[in-house]
Order: sequence, then structure tokens, then C-alpha cells
Amino acid sequence: MASSRASSTATKTKAPDDLVAPVVKKPHIYYGSLEEKERERLAKGESGILGKEGLKAGIEAGNINITSGEVFEIEEHISERQAEVLAEFERRKRARQINVSTDDSEVKACLRALGEPITLFGEGPAERRERLRNILSVVGTDALKKTKKDDEKSKKSKEEYQQTWYHEGPNSLKVARLWIANYSLPRAMKRLEEARLHKEIPETTRTSQMQELHKSLRSLNNFCSQIGDDRPISYCHFSPNSKMLATACWSGLCKLWSVPDCNLLHTLRGHNTNVGAIVFHPKSTVSLDQKDVNLASCAADGSVKLWSLDSDEPVADIEGHTVRVARVMWHPSGRFLGTTCYDRSWRLWDLEAQEEILHQEGHSMGVYDIAFHQDGSLAGTGGLDAFGRVWDLRTGRCIMFLEGHLKEIYGISFSPNGYHIAAGRGDNTCKVWDLRQRRCIYTIPAHQNLVTGVKFEPIHGNFLLTGAYDNTAKIWTHPGWSPLKTLAGHEGKVMGLDISSDGQLIATCSYDRTFKLWMAE
Repeated sequence: MASSRASSTATKTKAPDDLVAPVVKKPHIYYGSLEEKERERLAKGESGILGKEGLKAGIEAGNINITSGEVFEIEEHISERQAEVLAEFERRKRARQINVSTDDSEVKACLRALGEPITLFGEGPAERRERLRNILSVVGTDALKKTKKDDEKSKKSKEEYQQTWYHEGPNSLKVARLWIANYSLPRAMKRLEEARLHKEIPETTRTSQMQELHKSLRSLNNFCSQIGDDRPISYCHFSPNSKMLATACWSGLCKLWSVPDCNLLHTLRGHNTNVGAIVFHPKSTVSLDQKDVNLASCAADGSVKLWSLDSDEPVADIEGHTVRVARVMWHPSGRFLGTTCYDRSWRLWDLEAQEEILHQEGHSMGVYDIAFHQDGSLAGTGGLDAFGRVWDLRTGRCIMFLEGHLKEIYGISFSPNGYHIAAGRGDNTCKVWDLRQRRCIYTIPAHQNLVTGVKFEPIHGNFLLTGAYDNTAKIWTHPGWSPLKTLAGHEGKVMGLDISSDGQLIATCSYDRTFKLWMAE
């Protein structure tokens, strides 16, 4: 039995190799991290499939990553889409908490303050209110408060800018103001006395006199037309004795003409560019000597020149202007000369002291025209900022602000009655102001183009003359402001006009290089 078992065992052991089943190697499955086990293995110095050399090779290949205690925060790496969704939810939450006015006008005001359109196409009050709520949820309610604060600050700054401020002037200005006060008060008393005497005239007599004047004005005709220069004529002015007419030209020349035959007497050479105005001294040709200063002129290069009647060259230059001087005008006393400048100021020069005594600011743009009250106490200025101002020369205060004009003021004139002032504007109209009421009493729809000049009849102020770029000049009744006569005949824009001191002649000058004299038949 033993031998048979041994033989059977031997036969089993001697079985062929192809009949023996291969041994299956079960893979080792590890749960968790191998990092700790590998650290223990390395600490013991054991080598295996993850020995030192294999570990180094795996680290270099990037297959093994052994951390040094760093933490990977998943919350910091939320996708951008998720962040946008969260932000939108937060915005909607804020929008629900914002209280918006149900008044549509307030909603529009808030939208305007935020710089948004106040309404969209097809948008109703409810949609507009919702749009405001959405905008406030993005920019925050503080943005609306900031805009309100900024508006209040801007209003305060504007109010401060509009406030009148004073600074100490030279002693010569104080002396001049006292002199003007002493000069103007007797003239004002005389004017008021004449007004009282005129009021005592029976109403029928005054009415008949006015009707006769209107009849003569309706019969005005052009009796003389003269080519004055090769370039447009910008200004014309009668001498105090009504026997000469001065014209200013864009060629730089100023010329003196005899009246009424319109013969050339003198050619004044001194300006190198467009001459803006030339005016006679109030006492010239009456009591002033020909060798004295009889005329003043200004030009676009800022030059102001003084002239005598016995020389073709300027007697003196007034220096100080650096930009264009638009107009010059003599004070009724003849001692002072006013100039308007494009540097937003006008100046008063004392020719006896030969110095500038006043450099007056107050306009936000260039000052174009200036006129003096008949008494000599007031000065009126009109600017390109569409505002006019009336200044008291005795105190330096601006006593009246002529607002309400839509465009530039190109002409200003005081009435001999002492309380009416007319201003010609770039919107084709002429406004008449009352100094007593301090308001505009009438707006004359005068012309079809901008009004370049206005002038009251110099004796009693019985009519008003206006000229414009529609190639015409017109005469208006005073008071009443109804049209009397249209002086048509120029082929170009009427750029200047004047009325003789005796009230018998009217002169107009034009862009067509001619000047015309008008007289009643």
C-alpha cells in the first residue's frame, strides 16, 4: 500500500508541464493614501517597487506628488458663471429693497440726475420706474445722493459767481466819480425841469406836434448816396454841428465827409486793420479847437487812436487793449472815453489825467457796445453773452441787469427822456427797457435779420431808429413802438447808423461800401 501511494505521488509530480495550471497572481488593492506607508518604508531604508531611486524617478516624471501641507480650497475656484448668477441674485435682492417714487416726474428727474435717458421708446411709467430701480441696484442709492450734492454745490458756486464783489480802486477813480456826480446832478435837474414844462403843454398841442413829426418821417427819402471806400463801411457818426460825417472802414481808413453834399474832407490814416467805430467829441466843431482831440476810433487789433481835425495822422494812441475793441464812445462831458473789448470788459479812460481809471468786468463774453446816459451818470453795455448791464458811474454799482435776450446785443441807446433804454439783438428784435420800473416794457419785432444798431432821436427821443442785416433801417414811434418808415436802398447789410444832433438827417452805412443820407422832403 505504501509503495503504491509513493508511486502515485511520483506520477503526480512527474506530470507534464502543459497539464499544470498556472498560478494566478491576485493584485493588491490599497485603500486610502500610500503616502504614509511610503514614508514608513523610506524611513526603514527598505527598497522595493517604490524605493529611493524609483521615488525620485516618479517625482521627476510628475507621477508622484508628495505635498508639503498645502490646502486646496474649492470655494475660491467657483466658476465665473456661478459668480455671475450669485451676483444677479444679490442685485435682485437689493432691487427689491430699494424704494422708488411712484411720481413719474420724480422718476424722470432721478434718471436725468444719473445721466440716463428719461424715457425710452414705448416705455410707460411702470417700466420707467422699474428701470430706475434696476439702475440704482447696480450703481447704489448713494450715487443719487452724490449727484444731488454735486447739483447743490454747482448751484452754490453759480450763486457765488453771480454775486457782486468789490475791490479797492485808485484814488483817481474816486476823484472821477465825485466829478461825474457833480457834473450829472445839475443836468438831471435841468432835464426834469424841461419834462415838467413839456407836460404843461396842452395835450392837443402835443398830439398835433407828434402828428406833424410822424408825417415828416413818413416822407423821408434818400437824397445822397456815396461810395465811401473799397471795403465795407462799419460805422458812421455825425459831428455835433451836423455839418460833417465820419465813416469807419474795414480797409483801416477813417474818412470825414461834408454834409449834405458828401464831399471828402479828410482821410485819417493810422489803423492797419478793420476799424470798428469812430466818434466825434461832444464839443467838436462847436467850441473845441481843431488842434485838440476831436475824434476817437478803435480797430480789431485792439488799437484806440485819437485824432484832430487839422491832421491826417493820429494825435495819440491809447494803449492797454490786447484783443479786439468793438466800440468807443465819449462821455457827454468829453473828459472820459469808454471802450468795449472782447476780453469781457469795458474801460473808462480819463483823457485829462491821461490814464485808465476803470477796468470794469461783469460780462461772461465779449462786450460789444456802450452808451452813456444824457446826464452822464449812467453807462449801458451790451455783450455777446446776450446780457446788458446798466452801471452807475458815481458808485460803480450795476443798477440794472438786462436779461431775457436770446442772442447777442449789438446796439444799445439811452433815450433823452432819461428812463428808456433800447437794445438791439441778434434775434432780429429790439427790446425797450424802463429804468424806473427796471423791466422790459416792449419787444419790437424789428427786422428779418440781426439788429446791428439802435439810436433814439437825440433832442426829445420822439422816434427810434434801428438798422439790421436785412439791408434796411426802420423808424419806430416813441412811445407806441409802431413802424413809421422803412429806409430801403442798400444792397448789403446795414452796419451802422446815426441821427444828426438837430434831428433833420439820418445816415446809414452798409456792407455794400456806401453810406446814404436821408432827409424829409
